[in-house]
Amino acid sequence: MSWGALLQPDLILDGSVVNLTPEMLQKYQIKGLVLDVDDTLVPLKVAQASEELHQWVEEIRQVAQMWLVSNNLSEARIGSIARALNLPYLHGASKPSRRKLRQAVKAMNLPVEQVGMVGDRLFTDVLAGNRLGMFTILVEPIVPPAQAIESFGVRALEVWVSQVLGATLPPRQQKFTNHRKS
Repeated sequence: MSWGALLQPDLILDGSVVNLTPEMLQKYQIKGLVLDVDDTLVPLKVAQASEELHQWVEEIRQVAQMWLVSNNLSEARIGSIARALNLPYLHGASKPSRRKLRQAVKAMNLPVEQVGMVGDRLFTDVLAGNRLGMFTILVEPIVPPAQAIESFGVRALEVWVSQVLGATLPPRQQKFTNHRKS
């Protein structure tokens, strides 16, 4: 598989993870989600999930199993967020390593093709999910306004490098569109 294909998400959402709906998961036959935590579910320097995220988790729980899998080494931080959302978790994942993603998928007892990897980063979340054969979903990072410019710069660099390597990622795309070439 080429680098471009490895960095190409199956679905790019315009907005945060809360824009991912049960209808989208059903359309793509996704029955499980592996969720990145930092800047995907909560801003990096925030210790708790928003009420909006709690509501989203409850809505998604009706159609899909969920696991949190984070590169963050802080068991206290990731564990606290996971317990608040009542979700199982793994921390210190070292994505793009597939090891802990594989653990989460195995625990869900689902075929890997029916599990979505949801994250805000191409070179960790999308790359790891694609390497394992998961359905990959790229979301915009949740960041405080003061960090928005920095986050945009990192995201723009990732998109540019991915395009150079062959991915077909425009800087912004409309949500709910399948972008992986078959």
